[in-house]
Amino acid sequence: MRLITFRTDSGSRAVGVLFGDGDRIIDLSHPSCTTLLGKIPDSLLAMIEDGLSGWTTKIARLIAAENLHPAAILNLSELKLDAPIPNPGKVVGAAYNFTDALDERAMPYPQEPVIFIRSGNTVIGPKDTILVPPDVGNVGYEAELAVVIGKQALFIEPDNAMAYVAGYTVHNDISGSGMIKEDQGNFVRGKNMPASAPFGPYLITPDEISNPYAIDIMLDIDGRQLQKGSTATMLFKIAELISYISKQMPLEPGDIIATGTPAGLAMMHTPTAWLQVGQTVNVELKGLGCLSNPIKQGAPFLE
Repeated sequence: MRLITFRTDSGSRAVGVLFGDGDRIIDLSHPSCTTLLGKIPDSLLAMIEDGLSGWTTKIARLIAAENLHPAAILNLSELKLDAPIPNPGKVVGAAYNFTDALDERAMPYPQEPVIFIRSGNTVIGPKDTILVPPDVGNVGYEAELAVVIGKQALFIEPDNAMAYVAGYTVHNDISGSGMIKEDQGNFVRGKNMPASAPFGPYLITPDEISNPYAIDIMLDIDGRQLQKGSTATMLFKIAELISYISKQMPLEPGDIIATGTPAGLAMMHTPTAWLQVGQTVNVELKGLGCLSNPIKQGAPFLE
């Protein structure tokens, strides 16, 4: 099932589910849906906290009933999408986690996951603007598969870890590479610029992803292809990441793990491909959709 968060005509957020041929959605907040489903949580995060699998079972029955009110069915192309979870508690990123990217830079493989924390306040959605501050140096992109956590995970072993996955989405991990270099490899500032974490367009439930390690990853800027890889080269797999992170900190429902990026980072191209104001960056993960964001200049970050 493919779930979205979108803006209604009044500007409030609502949850929808892709329907039929994929260019329409069912607005789950419509009264005809609540009549059949009962009171719908007001966000996808709340649905996850309440038990997403239970809700998707109910939604599947709603779709199968084929008695939806026409006003509950909307055209996807006419909607303003937010990130599926606009306000996660935290995003935990995995750095140096694709073997082809490490090989490209002649870097040794880490012996355990290298992680960093990104504030949920940095999250933006499809077509939202990435803001590049003028004072942080080089800013790069990272096309990634993101994993959404479905229930609290603490001291989880790898064998049980996949049961904690609520779904997957597309992510572009915008990185202040200039600051990371200046900070001698510390990720805190470089991964927490405002409007620097696009996610979307959908949250896709695990039953739709037969093999999370066979997903093609592509990124282009204004048509110039810069990354073309696959989750097949992920070093530490999803279960290993969940287990490792859960032994460092509690993972809560709606938290997101960004699993890392394949070869083709900005500094490896000739000419280099640092983000520039006026560009548009597009990330596509096969089967998970395309995430497109324009780039504009943000406010100074270091003042």
